[in-house]
Amino acid sequence: MTMLAATAPALDARGALPRTYHVRTLGCQMNVHDSEHMAGLLEGAGYLRVEDVPEAAARATDAGDGGADVVIINTCSVRENAATRLFGNLGQLAAVKRERPGMQIAVAGCLAQQMGEGIVERAPWVDVVFGTHNLDVLPALLERARHNSAAAVELEESLKVFPSTLPTRRESSYAAWVSIAVGCNNTCTFCIVPSLRGKQRDRRPGDVLAEVEAVAAQGAIEVTLLGQNVNSYGVGFGDRGAFTKLLRAAGSVEGIERVRFTSPHPAAFTDDVIEAMATTEAVMPSLHMPLQSGSDRVLRAMRRSYRTQRFLGILDKVRGVMPEAAITTDIIVGFPGETEEDFQATLDVVERARFASAYTFEYSPRPGTPAADRDDQVPAEVVKERYRRLDALVRRIAREENERQEGRVVEVLVAEGEGRRDSATARISGRAADNRLVHVALPEGLAEDDYAGGAPRPGDMVSVRVTHGAPHNLIADSARCGREPDPVAAAANEALKPGDRLWLDEGPALFQVRRTRAGDAWERRQAEACAAPEPDTAPVSLGLPTLRVGAPV
Repeated sequence: MTMLAATAPALDARGALPRTYHVRTLGCQMNVHDSEHMAGLLEGAGYLRVEDVPEAAARATDAGDGGADVVIINTCSVRENAATRLFGNLGQLAAVKRERPGMQIAVAGCLAQQMGEGIVERAPWVDVVFGTHNLDVLPALLERARHNSAAAVELEESLKVFPSTLPTRRESSYAAWVSIAVGCNNTCTFCIVPSLRGKQRDRRPGDVLAEVEAVAAQGAIEVTLLGQNVNSYGVGFGDRGAFTKLLRAAGSVEGIERVRFTSPHPAAFTDDVIEAMATTEAVMPSLHMPLQSGSDRVLRAMRRSYRTQRFLGILDKVRGVMPEAAITTDIIVGFPGETEEDFQATLDVVERARFASAYTFEYSPRPGTPAADRDDQVPAEVVKERYRRLDALVRRIAREENERQEGRVVEVLVAEGEGRRDSATARISGRAADNRLVHVALPEGLAEDDYAGGAPRPGDMVSVRVTHGAPHNLIADSARCGREPDPVAAAANEALKPGDRLWLDEGPALFQVRRTRAGDAWERRQAEACAAPEPDTAPVSLGLPTLRVGAPV
């Protein structure tokens, strides 16, 4: 695995801007990590992120091209509207391409693996199509399409190069995705993923840990272990306890403070994993456990090899040793044959499970899956009505569970880009240990970018007290507490919308910043991105040793 640092843009030998790229990612965390590999491959081939070339970024349009010369759409095929969304995006990009000589459009990911040449047939202005099994060919396909003035489509039926061996341009300097396996051996009747990602293939533990150590050495303090079914890790080399061992080992890597994983499968979730979560300090008290349905009859039809009693038993065991754990889930509404009784069973399980949040989906038939061919599809209007009821229940419980967090002191890993309204509300955002999103008020008069004055950098930790539990996040305005509010200011504050309002409690002020290696790494990356390129007339070095101030160690 090669890690690529941000570099400053420079003119090429002809005085022209370098070719730029922009990756748009749709879908799951696996797609996000695949996009990081695509970025790494392109930078290794001489392309630059369009964000690092202001002259190119200034050309950006509402089509989502970013102003780049090469636009890659990394697709997902899980949802029914995936194709509609893709071709809508491609239609907008077609107009941009007509006005931008040399621009190329590439389509990658699960939908590319599924549709192949069909994408070019419907959108002949697409230059490159490649699938989930051959990310490594992207630069070569772009060059082939340019040379031949014709679309280059290349799909492999099985994995040729393990993605984690490819160059990587990580989006974050403080948190990293680390893939431990690709593919899936399950046969869920609603899921197209196994046919697009293939059978599960596990990385060797030593390779995984080497990557964790590498990202830690570069400043990351959080890693998330990725797989379609992470707790089945080890089947490829015959070690049923491999995932537990990997969790413990990752949690002991020097410099790593937070370890997460996603997504496990309830059928393969064992007590030793729960014990490892509870006894390994770096493993965070957060768990994403897909339910899909609360009806045992529907679970059987889905080929989900567990039942609700086992599912709820796992949650009870996790909370028994980690009472503070936040558990999230996935739920499908309207699976073929689902009755009102089945749906009520789902509502009952959700009520008992008390999920911190849930990703809820209306069932959509995916061509090529057994469920798509069933003749007992639930009418669309029934699915939508059930979805509304489930969504209302999930929102209510999430709000209640977030309200229970009020008064807790949490340590937040400050993130970049998590809070869309941070600038307007004088807050910063990040994740607590349980992975809840927390919006944190800055002390009065402290600007978010005043790092010398005490503002935490992305990657730093800040301890605060939760002052309000909102439906989708926590608000920690404890930095502004500890003083009697001015009546006029208090009245004006109450008149604001909930998201803009300060939420003060009666406790003392609390805003404690812990500067971290990850914050240092973020600051170095910012400095490197803003560094001026060396001019062509720079003096020739005589080979004498020099000291680079601020150089990474």
